[in-house]
Amino acid sequence: MEFKNEKTLKGGVFITFTGNCKAALMLYHSCFGGELYFETFDEPLNGYTGSPVIRGSLVSDSIIVHGSDLVHDEGRKIGNYLSVFLPCKNAGDRNAIIVKLKAAVSGQDTIDEDQQLIEVTDAFDVRWILCV
Repeated sequence: MEFKNEKTLKGGVFITFTGNCKAALMLYHSCFGGELYFETFDEPLNGYTGSPVIRGSLVSDSIIVHGSDLVHDEGRKIGNYLSVFLPCKNAGDRNAIIVKLKAAVSGQDTIDEDQQLIEVTDAFDVRWILCV
């Protein structure tokens, strides 16, 4: 995806994945729609199965997610200091997103749909805060 002028440049979230960036962004595409872009290595890279994603992007009307399989020298650390915040139009839209994000996750608590903010952790250990 090429950004043709400054008006098309938008901020977003950047997530480093562990070799599953393409699968994660495809899941998010099923949740939010939009356009996907992947730039991958042409040759296999030591420590990776398949062609790792150098940079991937999902650009939709509601969110922009960038990601990569390339981890910084200090390694990838999963923690609770980062969540992706997403405002939803209504409870129905939020519930549809929750179902898709949780599809590959087992053992998560039931969700109280009356809450204004709901936190969901997806199969890629990304935390989502969904607001109505």
